Amino acid sequence: MTTDESSAASSALQKKAEFIYITLIEHFGEPIFQGGDDPVHQLISTILSANTNDVNSGRAFEQLRQAFGDDWEAVRTAPLDAIKAAIRPAGMYNQKAPAIVATLERIKHDRGAYNLDHLPQLPVQEARAYLTALPGVGFKTASIVILFCFNGAAFPVDTHIQRISQRTGVSPRRANPDRIMRIWEGLLPPATFYALHINLIRHGRRICQAQTPRCDLCPLQSICDYRQQAGEWAT
Repeated sequence: MTTDESSAASSALQKKAEFIYITLIEHFGEPIFQGGDDPVHQLISTILSANTNDVNSGRAFEQLRQAFGDDWEAVRTAPLDAIKAAIRPAGMYNQKAPAIVATLERIKHDRGAYNLDHLPQLPVQEARAYLTALPGVGFKTASIVILFCFNGAAFPVDTHIQRISQRTGVSPRRANPDRIMRIWEGLLPPATFYALHINLIRHGRRICQAQTPRCDLCPLQSICDYRQQAGEWAT
């Protein structure tokens, strides 16, 4: 591919991303950031959400808070078996319980308290590097904390966003979530990330579903590779 061809392809991809952003706002409305969640709560909640659904992870988080009086010091110093019992609905409690304790220990050691208030002052790459150095925290979890707690310049990619990105051709068909995250972060300004993230998830749940996508109802069908190349996707 020549330099001119590469530039044209990049420009076309950016226009596609802008179209998706604007069209989904027209279709679903524009979510507005109303203020951040507590970052430590969000971090622990997201660790619990790995490999389970929102209902089970939410129940586990509430049970953890109820069992220890919403006191992270009590969680950090509790017997592992007590933590495992509290978070059992989230599954993988044998792995998640020690990860939670180790994460809380690291935050307490670094900050002297259970807060992550320094993160908004850091460049997003440094904030993400700090978070991903914590036990049990990957790029998705770090990006969720940065976006939903601080409206920062990070774009988490869940299964809905991965699927839509691949189907529309924003990403290659077999791109993993980390690559898709970087693609979106390079295509659109950070001010768009919060609304786009939420609307892509809405779109994935209501229209661009995994097994039976409702293509006839899709406002993105004019730019969707999946819709236009159904025969190739079936192979």
